[in-house]
Amino acid sequence: MSDRGGQGLLARHPRARGRDVLERQKLLQFRGHSVTWLVPLLMLVAIPVVDLNTGGEFRIVSWCVFVAAIAAALCGVRTTAVFAVLGVVTYVAADAAWPYQYREGPADLVLVLVGGVLSVLAAVVRVRGERRMLHMRHIAETTRRTVLRPLPPGWGGLDHAAAYLAADADARVGGDFYDIQPGPHGTRVLLGDVQGKGLGAVEAAAALLGTFREAGYHEADLATVAERLEVRMRRHRGHTVALGRADGDRFATAVLLGFPAEEQGVVDLVVFGHEAPLAAGPDGVRRLPHAGGLPLGLAELTSGDPPPVLRAAVAPEETLLLVTDGVTEARDGAGAFYPLADDIAAGLAREPRTAEPDRLVAYVRDGTLRHCGGRLDDDTTIFAVRRRGAGSMRNDAGGQGGRDLSVGRGPGTDGDERPERGRLQS
Repeated sequence: MSDRGGQGLLARHPRARGRDVLERQKLLQFRGHSVTWLVPLLMLVAIPVVDLNTGGEFRIVSWCVFVAAIAAALCGVRTTAVFAVLGVVTYVAADAAWPYQYREGPADLVLVLVGGVLSVLAAVVRVRGERRMLHMRHIAETTRRTVLRPLPPGWGGLDHAAAYLAADADARVGGDFYDIQPGPHGTRVLLGDVQGKGLGAVEAAAALLGTFREAGYHEADLATVAERLEVRMRRHRGHTVALGRADGDRFATAVLLGFPAEEQGVVDLVVFGHEAPLAAGPDGVRRLPHAGGLPLGLAELTSGDPPPVLRAAVAPEETLLLVTDGVTEARDGAGAFYPLADDIAAGLAREPRTAEPDRLVAYVRDGTLRHCGGRLDDDTTIFAVRRRGAGSMRNDAGGQGGRDLSVGRGPGTDGDERPERGRLQS
């Protein structure tokens, strides 16, 4: 991507189309429209009214200089320029209404004039900074969507739902990753978290996802897919070291799932130093078995082999929940961790339909934010998958088609309540 002449991607900013500010936060709104201009307008009206109703020894008409300054902080460049002109006009009219001996005079008029010009310049600088910030956020969002590609409804024969919450609301990018890859040997699912933050973590996540999408499709054995991921992480670390970068010791925790095409009631899994998935269903919550393997990139510390592949039975109505440590390590004001399994069990007892992927993701998302008071210390990914019904039609990729499930709504409240279910099961 060329950057000659300052015209590279980072050098360009979105141009305004009829407005000085494109998407900045609106402090005051009425029926979806910004009314921030009301603040300097009310001040512009109040200053001459107060000035004309006080004695000649107490003049505040020169406060008109603050009108443009407030507009510069809240409004666009054009609106600020309008208020700068109105401030001068108001000053001249209000000052001329008094007898000569009580007038503020040309000195304060120059103050209002200079203040208006400086306010317009300040608005220009602020708007340019906001445009650059929006441009950088757009780049970060595009980068994230490139790594975390959108998943079609029913992709790979799985109902799925996901929520991603960045700890840095401005950056919107981190090292969490997930994907579904259907293929001739069944459907594979990967969720993981690269150690560290920034673009280096994104690069590592992109490398692992690229390997997963190829190996997950072509390799018949899930253990081979796991081995390919381990090798890819080591190769990526070697590349960063060769470049002389300081992040050559990265690793990634991950969970790799395999839904065999020939067996509907089981799932194969490999856990790379990550939290094992939870299975949530009408009978409660249980944690799937795992062998406690090392994260990706660290297998050479032991035998050099990835963790073993384990098989677990999964009921048709059970949903598998995979989360990153943004959920499991969320703390409240007293420092207590979020009780994920217990909270889900309580939600299932109140409403069994909470086990549906979209409802489960929304429930965990809201519970995590509520527990930590909205203050996330780490990027948070919540991903839920469940096999679709046996009557679904197969698609070209070897998966099954179907509708998507939204994560935009919370758990429902309709349906009959059932007896209290068990807590976390082994």
